Amino acid sequence: MTAASGEFHHLPVLLTEVVELLSLPVDRACRLIDCTVGGGGHSAALLERSPKLELLGIDRDPDALAAAAHRLSFAKSRLTLCHGRFSEFPRIADELGWDEVDGILFDLGVSSPQIDRAERGFSWRVSAALDMRMDPGEPLTAARLLNRGSEEELEAVFRDYGEVSGARRLAREIVARRAEHPFGTTGELAALCDEVLRKPRPGAPPVPTPVFQALRIAVNDELGEIERALEAVPRRLSPGGRVAVISFHSLEDRIVKNFFRRESSGCLCPPGLPVCRCGHRPSLRTVTRKPVTAGAGELRRNRRASCAKLRVAERVAA
Repeated sequence: MTAASGEFHHLPVLLTEVVELLSLPVDRACRLIDCTVGGGGHSAALLERSPKLELLGIDRDPDALAAAAHRLSFAKSRLTLCHGRFSEFPRIADELGWDEVDGILFDLGVSSPQIDRAERGFSWRVSAALDMRMDPGEPLTAARLLNRGSEEELEAVFRDYGEVSGARRLAREIVARRAEHPFGTTGELAALCDEVLRKPRPGAPPVPTPVFQALRIAVNDELGEIERALEAVPRRLSPGGRVAVISFHSLEDRIVKNFFRRESSGCLCPPGLPVCRCGHRPSLRTVTRKPVTAGAGELRRNRRASCAKLRVAERVAA
């Protein structure tokens, strides 16, 4: 076991629900793409349930891939792991010759090991370098965005991705202070958030939390990744195949919900047109009318499951 695989401990959320709702065959050969394989928790359960399942696991984080390789070694002959963004899954599948698959899984957001390792710079609770990259090989860090982004760009990031009250005020202060001393650590940014922004109402997250969330989303282009990846899903699923998406905040869930709604609808023309001009036909059938959330037992074991929402859709015949 490498150091990375030994340190990458992550509890998969909604594990039973994912396995049941993906409904992969247990008596015949089938294929699944786990676009965010992480530590391999969901993939392990799916490989164990379906002994003829072939699995492609993708992740941006080399540490996650090392952990997945160790965790899934029992199914090595049925496993392919690749480093990449999850929006790249069509290209990676093409390289394997996987024209159609029986299931696609997305477990969005940041993982527990990424948050808990201070040197990754995702958390404001321990001062470390302002990094926040899911793939350490990418050029854009949180520090670079803070120190080079315009006031307008930073305001939009905080407002749109973190729904930060006082986004303009925070952006203005960052631009003013970085002229004297560039931001380099999570502690510096967290202290500025506490100084500049209003105290949260009772029960709300601490002041720095939405700011750090917004920066992380921007650094990793998380919402753009989701949109690009979802657009490719229907063409890759075989009829009856299912896609499952676990999201952890409202911005992610809204994208997934709207995509499933659109792709399960017929005509998308504006109301009132005498005939359909768009030619749109349903490609998916929504399986979960409402998002599936964690039960009391799971919440006792893993408090981070409290924000998780699972939505599932099924490919319909053309």
